[in-house]
Amino acid sequence: MWLDRLSGTSTPAPRPNTSSTPQSRSYSPVPRKSSRLLPQAGPQRPNFSPRSSSLSAVSNDSTTSLLGTSRKPTDSSSSNLRSTTLTYSNPLQILDGLLGIDLESPLVANKDEIWDNDELLSNVDFTGLALHEFVQDEVNKSQVSEAPTTAKYEIDKARFEDLHQSIRACNDILNSVELNLASFQNDLGDVSAEIETLRARSTTLSSRLENRKVVEHGLTPVIEEITVSQTIVKTISEGDIDETWIVALNVVGKWSKALNVKANKAQNIKSVTDLGPLRDQLVNIAIERIRDFLVAQIKALRSPNINAQVVQQRHFIRYKDLFSFLWNHHQILAEEIGQAYMNTMRWYYLNHFTRYERALSKVKIHAIDKHDVLGNDDSPRKSTLLTSSKATGPPHDAFSLGRRNDILTTSNQSALPSHLAEEDTATHYLEFPFRNFNLALIDNICAEYSFLTAFFSPSLSFQTIARYFNYIFSPTFELGHNLTKSLVSETFDSFGLLLCVRLNQKFNFKLQRHKIPVGDNYINGTNMLLWPRFQVIMDLHCESVRKLTSNLPSAPPTSKAELAKQSAAPSFMAQRFGQLIQGILELSKETGDDEPVSTSLSRLRGALEAFLTRVAKSIEGQRKRKRFIENSFALILTIIGDAQGKLATEQRSQIEAMMTASQGTK
Repeated sequence: MWLDRLSGTSTPAPRPNTSSTPQSRSYSPVPRKSSRLLPQAGPQRPNFSPRSSSLSAVSNDSTTSLLGTSRKPTDSSSSNLRSTTLTYSNPLQILDGLLGIDLESPLVANKDEIWDNDELLSNVDFTGLALHEFVQDEVNKSQVSEAPTTAKYEIDKARFEDLHQSIRACNDILNSVELNLASFQNDLGDVSAEIETLRARSTTLSSRLENRKVVEHGLTPVIEEITVSQTIVKTISEGDIDETWIVALNVVGKWSKALNVKANKAQNIKSVTDLGPLRDQLVNIAIERIRDFLVAQIKALRSPNINAQVVQQRHFIRYKDLFSFLWNHHQILAEEIGQAYMNTMRWYYLNHFTRYERALSKVKIHAIDKHDVLGNDDSPRKSTLLTSSKATGPPHDAFSLGRRNDILTTSNQSALPSHLAEEDTATHYLEFPFRNFNLALIDNICAEYSFLTAFFSPSLSFQTIARYFNYIFSPTFELGHNLTKSLVSETFDSFGLLLCVRLNQKFNFKLQRHKIPVGDNYINGTNMLLWPRFQVIMDLHCESVRKLTSNLPSAPPTSKAELAKQSAAPSFMAQRFGQLIQGILELSKETGDDEPVSTSLSRLRGALEAFLTRVAKSIEGQRKRKRFIENSFALILTIIGDAQGKLATEQRSQIEAMMTASQGTK
């Protein structure tokens, strides 16, 4: 329709200035109608508020159309126009009122051009209606189209009210958020102020802390030196005596020493003066507990069948700091404790070794008496025993060493227990009880001296410890010497004596290896019992040979029967002499010629030479005499041929020289 075509050429009006709209006026979605009394630049759009939504149902397309100059009526329709004008005053005004178009506006100022447009006029289709009917029909259509628009406005109104409520709720929330943000800002300001305050306080505290560290660095060593913790006091007073108690005792000892040093350096230190009574009280408590503990352990040593070395290691050496503390703070009590220990151990060793000596005295010993000297010519020679309580033993050879020297090289380094000694029924030589008793004694000497030096030093000097040791072992040493005397006083067993000498030397080497000088007196005393008796026995051998030599005839016999009995075979004396010196040389292969053995063998060798010379004189014939001398010395050299050592070499050379000298003698 032409109205639509005219409306398509309309230009949208500019958006009204919202700033000119009063703030109190509510928004209405209905388009405002411009007054016909005012000229308008074009169709007016609805006036939306700044918060207008795109949900508005009002169309942006204007329904108004610019109507150009109308076409001039023809003659055939002039009557109709007149009738219309009779009914309506001005069609243009009516059209202006209906369409809301100001025909006086600049948009339609050139109306002659519009009305003269034949194309527009020729395209108007009135559908057989008059102009007013056509216009009325358009008005009705407009009213029909406006009816649903109003209903839509009602629907949109509810939506806009809901939107308004939502916006109001959002505004309330925004107001609450604004209040919270304002409160947070205020709190943040307060926190910032507090942070500044804390920063200032932190700086102050840091400065104080640095100053305190400087002061503590200087005072801490002094305070720790003159104070002791409550835990230490409680441990000393109530705790059990164990490793922890020993640690606490050492702390108390250092603390007491530090207080004494401070008191000696400065007399006016109040803290040191105040701590003095507390220190003395705590030290006295420790001394009392140490005394009770040590006395209890000393009493335990007197229990029957107790092993003293176990008690020493577990309860004395383990807590050796107890005696050191006692010696530093109460020497009189420490000396009394030491004296009690010495008396106990003196009784302990004497009691045990007395029982052991009694057990060894029950062992059967071969009796080698004066009949077993070298010059005894009884044949067949029988062994005799001592006429005392010694039991008779099996036969033995007094001039044969045999395997008796195995006792020096045995791998068994332990002494025979007393109960086994009492049950032993075998017969032994005298070196057997000597070895077992002295081996047990030397082992206990080493153990006891090591304990004394470990427990009493450095509180006591080594001279005092040696005095303690001698006091403990003096009766036991005397018992050992008495045992040695009983074994060697009546014996003629030169091998047994020399074996005892070698055993005693081994014991001496053991003491030296363990650096125990206190056993030297016992070793030397034993040697003084063994060597003189050995020399006595060697002298008895020489004397027996001399007596036998003096009883021999100095000339050959005159009877033919006696001459027939003479032989160039070696003398029995040569065999005995060879066996005797072979055993002595075997036991002396690691020694020099500085012992009495060399002198004794020299005397015995001279007696033998005199004996062989006297026997040779009684043999008829020079040749037979020389053969006798040669055979005798050859036998001796054969017997001692395997002997080793400096002394053996010397003896062989001497015998060879004697044999050479005798061969040159007529």
